[in-house]
Amino acid sequence: MRSSFLVLAAALLGSACSPAKPASAPRRVAPKATRVVRDTLTVKAKDPEAERRVARLELRLLEKQAQVEDLQARLEETRAEVVRAMAKLRTGASRAEAASGMAEAEVALQSLKSSAAQQPPGAAQVTTLMRQSAAEFDRENYGGALYLASQAKALASSYGGRVVESRGGTPPGETAFALPIRLRVASRGNVREGPGTGFAVAFAVESGTVLTAVSYVDEWLRVSDAGGRSGWIFRTLVSRP
Repeated sequence: MRSSFLVLAAALLGSACSPAKPASAPRRVAPKATRVVRDTLTVKAKDPEAERRVARLELRLLEKQAQVEDLQARLEETRAEVVRAMAKLRTGASRAEAASGMAEAEVALQSLKSSAAQQPPGAAQVTTLMRQSAAEFDRENYGGALYLASQAKALASSYGGRVVESRGGTPPGETAFALPIRLRVASRGNVREGPGTGFAVAFAVESGTVLTAVSYVDEWLRVSDAGGRSGWIFRTLVSRP
C-alpha cells in the first residue's frame, strides 16, 4: 500500500516537473489587398497657331464693334444735320461755299490715294461721300453738299494720317483696321517700337489711358496716344472703353 502511494506521488511529481506545452502562435491574417484605381489624364499641348487664330478673330471682333459704333454715330449725326437743313430751308450755304468744300474734299482724297502704294483703306468711303455730295449739289441742296464734302474731307485726312504714320516702316504681316479703334489701357504697360518684346520701349502708359489702334501684327497693335506718340502694345493690355 505504501509502495503504491509512493509510485502515484512520483508520477504526479514527474508530471508537474515536465515542461509546459508551448502555446501556439496566433494565426496571422494577410491584409486584404486594396484595389488602386489610376485615372489617366491626357493633357493636350497648346496649339500656338490656334491661339494666334483666336487672337486674330478677337481683334476682328473689336474692329466690327467699332464699325457698328461709327456707323451709328454717323447716322445720328446725319439725322441731326437733316433736321437743321430742313429748318434752314436751303439757306445754310451758298453755291460757292459748297463748291469750295467739294474741291477741298477732292484734294484730300487725291492726297490719300497718292500717299499709299496700294488702294488705302477708307478711300472707297470717301469716294462714296463725294458722290453723294455731288448729287446734293446738282439738286441745289448746297447745305447738304457742303456737309457731305466736309465729312469726306475729314475722313480722308484721318486715313491719310494713318498712312503717313505707318510709312516709316511696315512689319511683315501688318494688317490695317477698316477704321481707327479707340481703346483704353486696362493695366500699366509698355508701348514698344515694334511688335514684340524684343523691341525697345517707346513709352509707358498708365491704366485708363486712351489709345487709338490703326493696325495689328498677330497680337500686337499699332497705337498712338493723344500726344501723338506711337508704337506697339500687346492686346491683353487694352480693351474697349
